[in-house]
Amino acid sequence: MWLVVGLGNLGVQYEATRHNIGFLTLDRVIQKVQASPASSSSFHGELYKTPNLLLLKPATFMNRSGISVQAVKQFYKVELERIIVIHDDLDLPFGSVRFKRGGGSGGHNGLKSIDACVGNGYIRVRMGIGKPAYKSQTADYVLSPFTPEESEALPAWIEHAAEAALELTRHTLEYVASRYSVKNGSWKKR
Repeated sequence: MWLVVGLGNLGVQYEATRHNIGFLTLDRVIQKVQASPASSSSFHGELYKTPNLLLLKPATFMNRSGISVQAVKQFYKVELERIIVIHDDLDLPFGSVRFKRGGGSGGHNGLKSIDACVGNGYIRVRMGIGKPAYKSQTADYVLSPFTPEESEALPAWIEHAAEAALELTRHTLEYVASRYSVKNGSWKKR
């Protein structure tokens, strides 16, 4: 069983923000695999299921995402190596997609929370959102909506990352990284 987590914040005011690219991508994964909502509400999030996949949108707000991931991991006995987390990444240019297992949080509060609750040996799908001109603008930047130009690029970018996340459940990290890593938004069909 694989657990795929999309990071974001629930609520209409956050729906189209940079910090919610994990939620937006997970929504596409849910559509692609036609997952059904799980009946339990004890996971502190929205959980969807297929026979081989658990798909989670934590409802704890970003900085407490680990609580939700830990609840699902423990209940379904998911191995840390079979957890994939899709998240925004300030250190990558807009439209980039990169992959790695483990490592630091890079200052991302959702990853910090997951690391604290379950460890850091999971796979990350890092979706580059660029960064603001000044570090002091970071909180406002990640919670701001995409520009009209960025919004036009979202469907292709999200589709690419959703395909990559599903491929991670079928192939090695190295294989997926070699086929799906992109810089600056060149999402050609592979």
